[in-house]
Amino acid sequence: MNRVMVIGKAHSREVRKEGRMNRTRRIIRKNIHYYFLLLIPLLYILVFSYGPIIGNILAFRKFVPGGSIYGEEWTGLRYFKMFLGEASFWRAFNNTWLLNIYHLVFTVPVSILFALIVNEIKPARMRNLVQTVSYLPNFISIVVVVGLMTELLSPTYGLVNELLGKLGVPPTFFMNEAGWFRTLYISSEIWQFTGWNSIIFFAAITSIDHQLYEAADMDGAGRLQKIWHVTLPQIMPTIVVVYIMSFGHLMTVAFEKVLLMYTPSNSERSDVIETLVYRIGIQSTNYSYSTAISLFGGLLGLVIVVTANALAKKYTRYSLY
Repeated sequence: MNRVMVIGKAHSREVRKEGRMNRTRRIIRKNIHYYFLLLIPLLYILVFSYGPIIGNILAFRKFVPGGSIYGEEWTGLRYFKMFLGEASFWRAFNNTWLLNIYHLVFTVPVSILFALIVNEIKPARMRNLVQTVSYLPNFISIVVVVGLMTELLSPTYGLVNELLGKLGVPPTFFMNEAGWFRTLYISSEIWQFTGWNSIIFFAAITSIDHQLYEAADMDGAGRLQKIWHVTLPQIMPTIVVVYIMSFGHLMTVAFEKVLLMYTPSNSERSDVIETLVYRIGIQSTNYSYSTAISLFGGLLGLVIVVTANALAKKYTRYSLY
């Protein structure tokens, strides 16, 4: 009797397993065109995101021009010890994380504030117009943005210096002074990406249950009180996730913009890890050294993300995973 029951259970498991496989095949056949559409982006990610990972082996091997693209001999941690002892690396390191701290302190909160303000615009057409206009700077090339900054801030014919001259202020070469670099970088980031970055927060706001606002109205809450006690708590998971993901880029900045704004005069503030890697790797062809620096930044970013996610999960109960 027991043997019959065991055989029956095994047969039932086989039948269920076969049923699941048949359902999976039907789903695949039904949606085969979607899988083909996914094939191109998956290949792109595999080739350009995961493929180059093997190149990190150069951080531990000596590259010789004309030799193997993966280096000629093992060097261990030699290149890591070299850049950790270089003052130029630590200057670039400090500049990189300071720019990103300013991004976290200013750029992200401005995007949240903008989404809250747009949400308070009651006429739908006006709200849509404001959103559309705010998205447009995101589609302007970084080269054009830096060019506009150069023209507007020129000490000879720039509009800003002309206005300051009328107030009796002597002309300033803003783009060439190290003290103005971070201010110009962050302010241009805010101008260009606030509207685009606010999309995720605005989407989170629109998904809030309107019954919560109705309950707040019944309690006599004003606009600011509803924002503080209803809107912000409801979009807090989105805010936490955005900050965690931003922490992952703590060791990277907009390389193209920094390179375009870079001058020998402002290099004290504008020299970041990406520009250091560019000079050492591309201009000096020291690929092993530059790979070690880049790998260090990537690993540090990974550690920061994991740590930020763990802290967020512990103190806010919201996290990426």
